[in-house]
Amino acid sequence: MTNWLVAAEPDVHPLITAVELPDGIQLAYADERDRRCAVDLENADAIDFGRSRPFRKPPAYRGQRNFPGWWWSATTRSHVAYESWLERHHLMEADRDARVTGIAGQPFELSWPRGKGKRPAGHVPDFLFRTLDGRAIVTDCRPVKRSDEDFRYKAAVTAAACRVIGWEFRLAGEPDPVWAANLRWLAGYRHPRFGDEHLEAVLLDLFAEARLLGETAVQAGDPIRVRPVLFHLLWRGRVTADLSRPLGDSTILVACADPMEES
Repeated sequence: MTNWLVAAEPDVHPLITAVELPDGIQLAYADERDRRCAVDLENADAIDFGRSRPFRKPPAYRGQRNFPGWWWSATTRSHVAYESWLERHHLMEADRDARVTGIAGQPFELSWPRGKGKRPAGHVPDFLFRTLDGRAIVTDCRPVKRSDEDFRYKAAVTAAACRVIGWEFRLAGEPDPVWAANLRWLAGYRHPRFGDEHLEAVLLDLFAEARLLGETAVQAGDPIRVRPVLFHLLWRGRVTADLSRPLGDSTILVACADPMEES
């Protein structure tokens, strides 16, 4: 399974310039009862973001140019907020990775004073991911061409705050369009209802050696029943393919070890 941190992403941000943390910076989050709570950075790692609410709800209004929504996560078995299709893509990447155990959308806000008479500055990162090895990875999603000076400064402040807390920070850009299209297709089969232990065993045996998707699916039985299970295996990483090329009957698939057992 592809590492979601380094998946096909030709739109790569330049390195973030290190900055000093602004004086008076605080982290605020919404608890399970949607109450706003503020903590110092030194105490932020104790927050259970698996139970918190999104700090900022996806807006919806006539004429808006982005496409927000709620993603049902196979990882958390709950809905995660996103504010654009780019965010949704990176949410899908993390949701597919067996090493990711927790996903929080719009998880918190960092705010800091800007001087007398000015409103405080603030930034709400897009996601916070938790992994099996205990890491916390804060992620902002923005096309490189829309990464202006103001955004890059806020990203630099967020990166500095994450270092104090002991978290990682990353900027994510636009994915390869073919890769993204394949991932959207497979995400339609992410729900456990597409699993079938008997048919999965048959498919894993057939794909013990690399074979074509189309003709092998026919050998396994009724394609209407077989293909959803096969795409579910592809989503889970039990069967792999070159997803940088369009997915179809001529795609070569091969079974691999269960990523949950490798993690």
